[in-house]
Amino acid sequence: MPDREVNFRLKVSEEDARELSTYLNNLSPSGIIFGLRFAYNRKSAEDGGYLMPGRKSFVKRETHLLSKEQAKWRLNNWKAMIKTYREKGYSYPTISRIKKEVRKVAGQK
Repeated sequence: MPDREVNFRLKVSEEDARELSTYLNNLSPSGIIFGLRFAYNRKSAEDGGYLMPGRKSFVKRETHLLSKEQAKWRLNNWKAMIKTYREKGYSYPTISRIKKEVRKVAGQK
C-alpha cells in the first residue's frame, strides 16, 4: 500500500505546537496512532464512567488531605476503618497500603 500524506489543522499555543512537532518528528506513524488510540479509549472510558482508578489512586484519595490528628484517630479506630473500607469495596492489600500511608501522616513508623 503506498504511503499517504496527512495534513490537519489544530489551534494550539506556541509551546504546545513545539511539543507536538517534536512528537510528530520523532515518533513513527504507528507509534503516533497507538498513542492517539490509547488517549481516545481512555477519554471514552472517562466519559462513560467506567474507568476504574488504580490502587494508588484509592490510597491517595483516602490519605492526601488527612491532618495528623485525623490520622491518629483512624489508627486508634482501625477496626472500624477496615469495615468502612471493605464496604467501599477495597481489597485487603489496598487497606494495608492505606494504613501504611496513614501511619506516615500520623508520624508513626
